[in-house]
Amino acid sequence: MAFQRTALAALMGATMLAAMPSAFAEGVTLHALMEDVPETQIIEKMLPDFEKETGVKVEFEKIGYGDMHDKLVAQLVAPESYYNLLEVDFLWAGEFPAAGWLVDLKPLVEKSDFDLKPFIPAMLDLLGRTDAQLPLIPMYNYSMGLIYRTDLIEDAKLKEAYKAETGKELAKPETLADYVAISKFMKEKAGVAGAAMQGQRGDPNAMEFSNYLFSAGGTYLGADRKVALDSAEGKTALGLYVDNIKNGAQQGALSATLDDTMRLMCSGQAFSMVTYWWMLPQIDNKEKCPAVAGKVALSVMPGGHGESGGWGWGIPKNTSPESQEAAWKFIQWVQSKKIEVARALEGHAPVRSDVYEDPAVLAKYPFYKTALDVVASGKSFPIFAYSAQYEDVLGAQLSLAAGGQATPDAALKAASDGLTQLLNK
Repeated sequence: MAFQRTALAALMGATMLAAMPSAFAEGVTLHALMEDVPETQIIEKMLPDFEKETGVKVEFEKIGYGDMHDKLVAQLVAPESYYNLLEVDFLWAGEFPAAGWLVDLKPLVEKSDFDLKPFIPAMLDLLGRTDAQLPLIPMYNYSMGLIYRTDLIEDAKLKEAYKAETGKELAKPETLADYVAISKFMKEKAGVAGAAMQGQRGDPNAMEFSNYLFSAGGTYLGADRKVALDSAEGKTALGLYVDNIKNGAQQGALSATLDDTMRLMCSGQAFSMVTYWWMLPQIDNKEKCPAVAGKVALSVMPGGHGESGGWGWGIPKNTSPESQEAAWKFIQWVQSKKIEVARALEGHAPVRSDVYEDPAVLAKYPFYKTALDVVASGKSFPIFAYSAQYEDVLGAQLSLAAGGQATPDAALKAASDGLTQLLNK
C-alpha cells in the first residue's frame, strides 16, 4: 500500500506539473551543481538570455567531478533539495531513479509536446529511458572513438615495411586485432608509442577497456540483463588490451590518465589514442599541438562500436512545484535545436542528430559528421545502482591482468563475478 500511495502521489505531481501555466515559474531561481568543464561554461554564458526570455534565473555552482556525487546525494535525501535542477552523470543514471529521487519526465514530454525524435537513441538509452519512464533528458555526450596519425598511416616507408612484415596494407584499422597489430608495429618501426593508453586503475582503464570490449563484439550484459562479460569476445578483448598495454603503449601506461595521454599525443610521441571524440580539435590545433596539427583524424572504434558516456538533466522530487516547472522550462530551452546549435558552435558535444547535421556546425567543424557516427554507435557501461562501484571492481582486475599479476582469463572471470554480485545487491 505504501508503494501504491507513493506511485500515485508521484503520478499526480507530474500531471499537475505538466498542466501548470508557464507564468507559474516566473521569479523562480534555479540552482544547479555543475561539473567545472567547458560544457558548463558554454551554457553559463547563455543563462542571461534564458532569464530575459522567461523571467527564470539560473545559477550554476561549479565544482570538480570527484565531489559532485556526494554533494548531490546529501541534498536529494534531505526534506528539500537546494539544487532544484540536476546535472546527472550516466554512471548515476541507475542509482538516482532507483532511489526515487527524480521526477519522471515522460508525462512532461507528452504534455508539452517536447520532441524527442531528434535525440540520438543511444543517448536516451544510456540515461535510463524505458517504455515506462524517462528519468533524464540528455545534456551532452562523451562518447569515445579512435584518434590516429594520418601522416604515419600514409608514410611510404612504413607502408612498405608493414606490407613486407604482415602481407597487409597499412591503413586505418577496421578490426580490434588490426588496431593492436598496427599499434605494436608503430612502436617498433615509427619511434612512437603505438597507443597512448590511460591504464590507471578505476575510471580511466575501465572506460578505455570498454572500447576494446565493444570493438570485439562483447558486452557486459545480455538482452536478458544477465552478465555476459566472461565470453569468447570478452576474452579476445582483454587479451588484446593486455597485449597493447604491454607491447604497443607508452612506458608508464599502467598509471597514466587522460591528461597524460593527451600530452603524449599532442607532443607527437604517439600514433593513436582511444579517447573522447571532442578531443580532436584540441589535438588538431596549430598553437597548442604544432607537432601533430593537420596530421590527425577521428574514426569510430575499429569493430564498429565504442564506449558511450554522457550527462543528462533531471528534476529532483524534493523541490517545490514552482521550481520543478521552471526546471522543465529550462531543460526544454537548453536542449532545443536553436540553443544546441549555438552551443555546438562554441564546442558543445551535441546529443541531437540534427545539430550534428546543421550546415553552420559542419562548416565550422567538418569532423562532426564522423562524430555523429561515434555517438550513434556507442554502447554503454552497465547502468545500475552500483555502476560507479563497478568501475573500481573492473579497474582492479584490468590492472592485475595488464601488470602480469593475473591471467586475462582469471581477471575476466573475477570482473564478471564482481558484476554479478553488485547486480544482485
